[in-house]
Amino acid sequence: MGDTSNRILVTGAAGFIGSHVCRALVARGDHVVGVDNFDPFYARSIKDANLGSIDDSSAQGTFVFRELDICDQGGLTTLMRDRGVTSVIHLAAKAGVRPSIADPVGYVRTNVLGTQSVLSASSETGCDRVVCASSSSVYGNNERTPFSEADHVEHPISPYAATKRACELMSETHHHLTGLPIANLRFFTVFGPGQRPDLAIALFLRKIAAGEPIRMFGDGTTSRDYTMIDDIVSGVLSAHEKIVGHGCRIWNLGGDHPITLRELIDTIADVVGKEPIIEQVGTQPGDVDRTWADLTRSRAELGYAPSTPIREGIEAQWRAFQEAMGGAG
Repeated sequence: MGDTSNRILVTGAAGFIGSHVCRALVARGDHVVGVDNFDPFYARSIKDANLGSIDDSSAQGTFVFRELDICDQGGLTTLMRDRGVTSVIHLAAKAGVRPSIADPVGYVRTNVLGTQSVLSASSETGCDRVVCASSSSVYGNNERTPFSEADHVEHPISPYAATKRACELMSETHHHLTGLPIANLRFFTVFGPGQRPDLAIALFLRKIAAGEPIRMFGDGTTSRDYTMIDDIVSGVLSAHEKIVGHGCRIWNLGGDHPITLRELIDTIADVVGKEPIIEQVGTQPGDVDRTWADLTRSRAELGYAPSTPIREGIEAQWRAFQEAMGGAG
């Protein structure tokens, strides 16, 4: 059960991961303050529906929402002080490797400046901990697998990855200067009901169901360590509970079962029950060849134990998609 004295700020609350985290916190009895600026990367209607699902949940705690840009440190500080926020789960960011190549300045502003704004506001308002979303993209094309938090990560290959690594470094500095406990969670390709519409599984489900062609970048041998949203939420909540005892810490949150792009497409097609129409195209700049989370540290220190197989998660996402489409297959 949550502690009713907890007043947790969740940034990016209207997003895919943020809304799931908010629902879990409210369900266990926490008071949650959500903020989001409704970045136009995808339709606001999707984010409004995410927020509605928090309000409609069987809540034991409370949820309030404010539209706010995290780069507005003054506004953020005022909101946190007025609401008595005691800790922060910072999930807001401009997401996506490929779009970051087209807009590196926008990504630096939101991800780097925005994160420092959140950290500074947290210290100014006396918060006792911060959990930040990082990304497996910081590992770049690391040749050693699985990827460990102790690996060197000096060679990001996209602006998005560089901003996430910069945020980790700023967290180290902020912790050194203030003593604020800060967790950085390296998420590995999160999927499940409510996934962002631009991401592979959501996109492939939609297009294969409609009989539309899908693009397969490269020869299909690139691989990703997909992680079900429920497993990610459990890791986020555990990190929020445990970070005070660790100071400043990085944890991988992955599924520990990589799958190739071709295998992913075949699995999705089998779940949908239609043959995919595949258009093979060249590889994309900024895309890594593989991801795979070493979970040794997060298992030992967070009790993190992902439990959802990739097919089971895709089936859950497919059911949610069908329900959203009114039962259409």
